[in-house]
Amino acid sequence: MTWPSLSYVAEDNKGRVVGYILAKMEEDAAEKNEPPHGHVTSISVLRSYRRLGLAKKLMLLSREENETSDAEEIANQRWLEEEAMATIYKAEYVSLHVRKSNRAAIGLYRDTLGFEVHGVEAKYYADGEDALAMRLSLKEN
Repeated sequence: MTWPSLSYVAEDNKGRVVGYILAKMEEDAAEKNEPPHGHVTSISVLRSYRRLGLAKKLMLLSREENETSDAEEIANQRWLEEEAMATIYKAEYVSLHVRKSNRAAIGLYRDTLGFEVHGVEAKYYADGEDALAMRLSLKEN
């Protein structure tokens, strides 16, 4: 098993993990006649650390290595996998799945990070709930 290709954790000031993201490159894309692309397999933030922008920060990586978190710097940041997936792995887009009922996550992905709904995967989750299949283009415009 070669994935996750990319993984990041967020820690509190005592070194405890309070969030993480796992992502991978789709290894069989060429076999399916698809362009190279990445996929976010999991992202989670401890409940007591939600609504603090931590999920967004896990998805973002500053172009410059600095630790500031003011709004202007965050606005200048790029999507976390964009730099690695587009530059290193030559990915054209990154995808993820999200529960149709998860309004907070849909808002983060669509409104904040620029993902678009690509389709619906019926009964994707074990409990039978549908998933929105979302994508973010990594191509330079």
